[in-house]
Amino acid sequence: MFRSHDGLCSIGELAERVGVSVKTVRFYSDRGLLPEASRSAGGHRRYAPDAVERLSLIRSLRGLDLPVPEVRRILDEQDAASGAGGALEDAVAGRLRVLGSELRALRWREAALRLVQDCPPAERSGRLRLIGAVGGVPSTAALARFWRSWLPVKMPARSVTAFLEAAVPHPPDDPRPAQVLAFARLHAFVSRPCGGSAPCQPSAHGAAGARESAVLYAGLAEAYDLAGWNMRRGREPCPGEALDGFVDAYARTYGTRDSPGFRRLLAGRLAADPRIDRYWELTAEVLSPPGVRPEPTPGTAHDWLLEALDADVWTTPGEGGPSDARQAATPPRTY
Repeated sequence: MFRSHDGLCSIGELAERVGVSVKTVRFYSDRGLLPEASRSAGGHRRYAPDAVERLSLIRSLRGLDLPVPEVRRILDEQDAASGAGGALEDAVAGRLRVLGSELRALRWREAALRLVQDCPPAERSGRLRLIGAVGGVPSTAALARFWRSWLPVKMPARSVTAFLEAAVPHPPDDPRPAQVLAFARLHAFVSRPCGGSAPCQPSAHGAAGARESAVLYAGLAEAYDLAGWNMRRGREPCPGEALDGFVDAYARTYGTRDSPGFRRLLAGRLAADPRIDRYWELTAEVLSPPGVRPEPTPGTAHDWLLEALDADVWTTPGEGGPSDARQAATPPRTY
């Protein structure tokens, strides 16, 4: 209790009791967060004893960097005596998300600064241009735009989303300078993907309508997973279940069946398609820590399957069905 005759205190006494400035108390009062109990005859603000606890709570919430509207919602919920605590929970969770984003941006900027600091003076200008094009907070929007121009025009949105999740690398939360450089180079690569007269899309996309493109990329995703299983074990490209699924995805797209003749045709078409090996090389650099074998990407899995297809085309005799050479290169069915 305050010692005044009416049990109330002045704005100065309240500020002193809580350890804030008079200006701060006036700010929260004017915004309705700290109600006045009354005014003196001279028009001075007077506050009830519970204003101490309320002002302390406001100061604590603001100390957590919660904005005034969030503080208002928390106080309103407390005044309603609902006991739910949802407003405080939501505010804290939201602030944590914001801080997480800010910390990731700061770590990215730190790695970018180290990249510039540690490179030879003659290379600094070029690296600054690369990093500056990406921006302070790296975005994958340019990478997504690149793939949307590469994929079949009529490909269903769900299939596009699934492919983008696999093909677009997200910058690591705590990057090394080398990863910053790789991502900046990747951004530069996709910003000019179709220079000159080179085609932007593989020829296989020309025959793919909405249904066919969904079938094609669903089948390719399974084949890439199976190829990745082999790649993680250091196995050389060879015929097997991964290659059979790869060829079958294209065969169904073209409305035909798998055969040695189709495999030769497919090998020729895929060999003539535009190459984006640099994209996958840089993707591996963005995602992989130093000294660790890069994880398979859709691109490296595709190349593994192309090599397996070439080997099969040149070794498969006659016009029989697809090779059944699974042996050690075939993963267990539970994969």
